[in-house]
Amino acid sequence: MLDFDGDAVLFDLDGTLVDSTASVLRAWHATAAKLEMPFAAFEPYIHGIPGETVLATVAPDLPPEQVRELSEWMLVSEAADTDGVVPMPGALAALDGLPMTRWAIVTSGDHRLATARIAAAGLPTPTVFVTSDDVRAGKPDPEPYLIAAARLGFAPARCLVVEDAPAGVTSARAAGMTVLGLLTTYPHLDATATVPDLSTVDIRADDTGVRVAIRT
Repeated sequence: MLDFDGDAVLFDLDGTLVDSTASVLRAWHATAAKLEMPFAAFEPYIHGIPGETVLATVAPDLPPEQVRELSEWMLVSEAADTDGVVPMPGALAALDGLPMTRWAIVTSGDHRLATARIAAAGLPTPTVFVTSDDVRAGKPDPEPYLIAAARLGFAPARCLVVEDAPAGVTSARAAGMTVLGLLTTYPHLDATATVPDLSTVDIRADDTGVRVAIRT
């Protein structure tokens, strides 16, 4: 169970607030075909990890410049491919209960891709918005979530992270944050607590802070 009383909520984007699964799969299938590799080699890594990191992990013999070119091609392709991108269950209601000063989005995509998906899903654009353009080390490194907490002006221990992928959970835990895992992409997450999706979560905020609880 989870009964969080703190200062802010930091949301991952894909699989947490936005369902972009179809677009992600189309991009990675095309990339695997370009490299003449089986998609199955990439599949375990395609959620919550920057594309360059995935490519370097799965195809370590690729020259760095080819990794960068492929990663850029994927980001451009996915930003233009918003067919089927919709809000995840409970996402709009969760954000509706939070003032802009108490939430952020932290994503492994770049600003162009994240902005396209937020717009396609009809979500509000947060004041604090951390993308791969803002960090030196992406998830599972703690840097993305630490940057978001600092920009909001709150201590990491007073922030709740909502994540759907192991890399994001690892990032948030390393940052010293409480983690609510959504089982929308993976059947198990090593989070403080897990729920099927945001429709089962009650999020409220006022001048004193944020309270998050799982509905029973």
